[in-house]
Amino acid sequence: MRIVIAGGHGQIALRLERLLSARGDEVAGIIRRPEQGDDLREAGAEPVLCDLESASVEEVAAHLQGADAAVFAAGAGPGSGAARKDTVDRDAAVLFADAAERAGARRYVVVSSMGADAAHKGDDIFDVYLRAKGAADDDVRRRTGLDWTILRPGQLTDDAGKGLVRLEASTGRGPVPRDDVAAVLAELVESTATAGLTLELVSGSTPVAVAVKSVAGN
Repeated sequence: MRIVIAGGHGQIALRLERLLSARGDEVAGIIRRPEQGDDLREAGAEPVLCDLESASVEEVAAHLQGADAAVFAAGAGPGSGAARKDTVDRDAAVLFADAAERAGARRYVVVSSMGADAAHKGDDIFDVYLRAKGAADDDVRRRTGLDWTILRPGQLTDDAGKGLVRLEASTGRGPVPRDDVAAVLAELVESTATAGLTLELVSGSTPVAVAVKSVAGN
């Protein structure tokens, strides 16, 4: 498979790139800064320089030509202001989905956030973030040209992954290592049986592959 990842230098994305390249997939990661390229190459991914905050749909679609799957794992980051929550976490997500449809990359996986809701109340930066992610998720759900799956992890940690998770439509809040989020994403990219599902993810007791197959069969 050829898989293109938006936000290719993110902590989850780099982990995902290593997993995908290790199993033989062709992986490309979209980055904003040239100096990030070496980290992607080390992870086994092709760096693609493109700023999703300023690129056109046509430009992004060109990078998605020939892709079997697209993963939106970009984010403005914890140090960014409210404006970039909208321009990255919402607008760039919509742009990337538009480009995936235009390029014919039907399999589309989104890294969202637990609690994402376009109607979320509050004025803090995190509240803005949850509204932006929720609006982007709503946009994806309306699309008929994508076989989409939305993944909403709980509290992200840098603990070593155990490969044991709880993956359901509603899990309740809890932590989950970034390693395990990446492992779930790697399975979801291949599992079109999860298309049309919004799934929450926390640490649990079920092996990753079994958890994905279980939700796909429901």
